[in-house]
Amino acid sequence: MNKPHAAPPAPLWPWVLLLASVVLLYFFGLDSAYAPTNGDELVYVHIARATAQTGHWLPLASELDHMRNTKPPMLFWQAMVAGDWGQNWSMAALRLPSVVYTLLTATLVGLLTRRISGSVRQACIAAAVYLLFFSTFRYCRAYLTSAPETFWFGLPLFAYLWIATRPAEAAPRAAPFRLYLVSGICFGIGALYKSFALIAPACAGLWAAVLFAAPQPRRPILIPTTLQTAFSAAIALSVFALWFWLDPDPAAVWQEFVLGENTRKMDSALPYWQAALWGDDPVYKQLWAYPENAATLGLIVVGGMVGAAKLGWQGRTAQTTLPPALNLLWVWPLIWLLVFAIPSQRDARYLIPAMPAVAIGMALLWERMGRGWFVANTLVLVPAILVLARIAWVLGESDIASPWLLWAAMVCALGSVAAALAVVLVPRFSRMGALWVCAGLYACFLFMAAPLDQRSAQFNAQTQASLAGKRVAVPNGFTGQFERFRFVLPGADLVPYDALGRNTGVLEPTMPAGPRLEFLLRQFDAVVWIVESDAQPECLPGCRVMDQRWFVKSRHKAGEVRLDNIADPRQWLLGREYVVAPGP
Repeated sequence: MNKPHAAPPAPLWPWVLLLASVVLLYFFGLDSAYAPTNGDELVYVHIARATAQTGHWLPLASELDHMRNTKPPMLFWQAMVAGDWGQNWSMAALRLPSVVYTLLTATLVGLLTRRISGSVRQACIAAAVYLLFFSTFRYCRAYLTSAPETFWFGLPLFAYLWIATRPAEAAPRAAPFRLYLVSGICFGIGALYKSFALIAPACAGLWAAVLFAAPQPRRPILIPTTLQTAFSAAIALSVFALWFWLDPDPAAVWQEFVLGENTRKMDSALPYWQAALWGDDPVYKQLWAYPENAATLGLIVVGGMVGAAKLGWQGRTAQTTLPPALNLLWVWPLIWLLVFAIPSQRDARYLIPAMPAVAIGMALLWERMGRGWFVANTLVLVPAILVLARIAWVLGESDIASPWLLWAAMVCALGSVAAALAVVLVPRFSRMGALWVCAGLYACFLFMAAPLDQRSAQFNAQTQASLAGKRVAVPNGFTGQFERFRFVLPGADLVPYDALGRNTGVLEPTMPAGPRLEFLLRQFDAVVWIVESDAQPECLPGCRVMDQRWFVKSRHKAGEVRLDNIADPRQWLLGREYVVAPGP
């Protein structure tokens, strides 16, 4: 009787292709003004540019009130070097270091997963999952603090988990003393990017991981581990304190950063326990932080959490086994969750440095999670893909998108919908297909926004040249947002005004739109004025239109997006920016 043949192993190349495609997404549209990002990005760009113009590393400079020492200097120094002190000042140059940091973190995620599981396939899954988390794509691709802080605060934990998962040893070795020394330096560099406050969860995570990995009884190593972790914290704080030592105005650093940016996060109008239970940012809000950060893979993360809890319970009765490292791995996100439940201000973004551990956990549980989680996650993404395809089509109909960009967006959308159908109908493709659909969503967004970044969609070269050295009033809907016009009107002397008429500094907040524009035209050589897509500047015919371009509105009023107009993005998504000058 012939022995049954074992099923051939699943091919590796589809997962390598998926990971390579996701990596390429991080470079596509890197210079885009409409890349998924956060409003703080342009504030940091402004501070970096203003500091570079001084020709000095410190003190940090800014033209904005109360917006100078908002973050430690490493973030701004990084931009100053990447932008060649203003000689190569582009969003692509400023964002590229973040992409490098993110890909380094993804590499560590893949290597550690390979170490734990012994599978290159699972390593590719972990790296792809990490890169496809929406928090990674939004906050670790743009010019923000998230990418470097995730790398530097995570590097020591990656190193210890590498030690603790030695496959040839029954029990992990104790962390060597040099690990605590290097950890302190890494945590200090991370603090110089974001905040000294993050030293607490980073050190707590390392301390808990070492204790949790130790064999019973743990009491003999409790005091040595605590003292060595305290040593790491002291080294980290010393590295962070270099800012005070190097800055010519350390008192301003203390007032603006330590007290203004950090201590106020502990303030609340309600008593602490009331705020923790039913304030604006209650403690239970943080329990949803990891699925919220995953967002486009949120249901899969929920499935992984449910699966881990189920397998952990079954493991108590010896019905199943889990990789030993998985139990140790969850210390990382758990400690960050607990530490950031303490401040009065709680936000899912504070837990981004723990997302690499979540990605590794998902990869280790990949085949154990129910198929339904992947199907449900995919079905949630399909409507978003269809909306993006509709927007891309409208841009093409409006002659904004070039034909090749329009068809690239359509092909991407159709491919993503086809992948979604395969996820639903072909069980063996469900897990990989769910990631392809998520990647397709990002690609559709990038292709949809690409037409608005074309040279033909910008103010023309003649307008840019004529406004060089001129005083131009530009809209500023959110603090620092006027900085984007440095890239579209280079050389102009830009003066921001509040686009919403709340507080322009020179206008009354209640002044209606028409008089506001007329006032600005009397004060400046030109004004960049925002109107609805089918409107004209209110000053016509008493003013002169020099140029115009389309732009995407980032903040919408209540009721502006409705079911009856969702199919026509021109009513709620697109607007026009006119460059108007005095005189007919």
